[in-house]
Amino acid sequence: MNRVETTSFMLMSVDGKISTGDNDSMDVDKDFPQIPGAAKGLHQYYELEQQTDLYSLNTGRVMAKIGINNKTNPPEKHAVSFILIDNEPNLTEQGLQYLSDWLKKVFIVTTSSKHPATKLNLPNIEVIKYSEQIDFLALFTQLKQKYGIEKMTVQSGGTMNSILIRQGLIDHLSIVVAPVIVGGKNTATLVDGESLHSTAELAKIKPLKLVSIKQLENSYLHLRYDVVN
Repeated sequence: MNRVETTSFMLMSVDGKISTGDNDSMDVDKDFPQIPGAAKGLHQYYELEQQTDLYSLNTGRVMAKIGINNKTNPPEKHAVSFILIDNEPNLTEQGLQYLSDWLKKVFIVTTSSKHPATKLNLPNIEVIKYSEQIDFLALFTQLKQKYGIEKMTVQSGGTMNSILIRQGLIDHLSIVVAPVIVGGKNTATLVDGESLHSTAELAKIKPLKLVSIKQLENSYLHLRYDVVN
């Protein structure tokens, strides 16, 4: 494989929701501990998260949502590196400084010529710039060929998941299913993005090959699949 090998690792409800509601104030990390039946077994997701790859892809929007821009005292230096997609941009100079102090390395992938990362002289932050639209196949190839990254965990939102899955850039799924049903047609799911509109687009639907099902404690499940690309 010429590109980095990817695993999408996510926590979702039984009905596929990765959030508890339709706005940024609703969040499973914050809200699941308050839900009876979900709180007790939630630690298993975080324990599995500690076993994921040393490179993790996420978005600047998710970082902003969890409050990275407002944090000033990073924990002990982490061996993990982040690849962050941030076109808006959502990250601020303060948030980038926090990430730099916390993580081994940070790659900012952006189409913004004014991203605050371009103003900072931080040795462990590297900006990968695209002019109009990010070419994810080229990016994933560059991550392996130039930076030597063999494997990467993807922990992003439903829209980004949709883009990567439909482009055949997700190789494996590692899904922790919490024993709750959230509901809500506007609540983010594991894969969102544009709906398909005709049978001509059926090739965008990716079949899966089951690797394992593990019953965890407190009615949680851990599902692992290979994506048939």
